[in-house]
Amino acid sequence: MFKKIPESLILFVARFAIAAVFWKSGQTKIEGFSLDIIAMKMQLGWPHLKDSAVFLFEYEYNLPLLPPAIAATLAALAEHILPILILSGFLTRFAALGLAGMTLVIQLFVYPDAYPTHATWLAISLLLMYRGAGAFSLDYFIGKNR
Repeated sequence: MFKKIPESLILFVARFAIAAVFWKSGQTKIEGFSLDIIAMKMQLGWPHLKDSAVFLFEYEYNLPLLPPAIAATLAALAEHILPILILSGFLTRFAALGLAGMTLVIQLFVYPDAYPTHATWLAISLLLMYRGAGAFSLDYFIGKNR
């Protein structure tokens, strides 16, 4: 019975789920531009990093190696670019690897007690790295037309 569920539908739902988590997180780090397609809200403008994002990276997250302003900027960029790639199904495996890496950093250095949530994100990322984006994706379309 369950084998009749198309794998591409499952992969699309997985792509949407993980993209939404990271996109929404990225949106909390910037101002000047916002896009929420589910709530149908949009603000067009030039995005820039919020002071509160840098504050969090400096005083709460305590990431090693990177200065807080650079870490906040890189996180905000990754949380916008990687979800777009995942949702469109373009370079899906590469983008899923990026989200898996971010998830591991968050788990190890930022919120180690949130392992149930992070395990879910990691499982979705690993699924996408293993299976790819499925038929409803630019990866499939490009590969089919080669």
